[in-house]
Amino acid sequence: MQLDPAANQTMLAATRRQARTRAWMPLLSALLELGENQGELLSHAERNWASVTFSGSRHNVRLAFTGEQAVEAGERLIDALPEHEFTIPRHLVADAAIVSVVHTALPQPRLELEVDLLLLDEI
Repeated sequence: MQLDPAANQTMLAATRRQARTRAWMPLLSALLELGENQGELLSHAERNWASVTFSGSRHNVRLAFTGEQAVEAGERLIDALPEHEFTIPRHLVADAAIVSVVHTALPQPRLELEVDLLLLDEI
């Protein structure tokens, strides 16, 4: 039996890419749940991220909360996000930050959030 280290590395890289591309849905689900399922997903962008020791992906998510109760849920999300422990299989949320918040009062209360998250692949 022969082992090919290059083939093993290629296979590991492909597995990590597949795991990373499937992680965005549980991440968005967890974020929406943190907003008490009152938020509307406006956009999501993902890009690969790597350092010398870690690999993963950066996610930018925009959410809208429309109506008084939804805005209150969005404000609770803002308060809870810095200390929230996400549970994403085979991943670790290393950083989660609110990038922008826009409140609108008329014609009805609306809160738009932009959130940046750094998701690391577990090895």
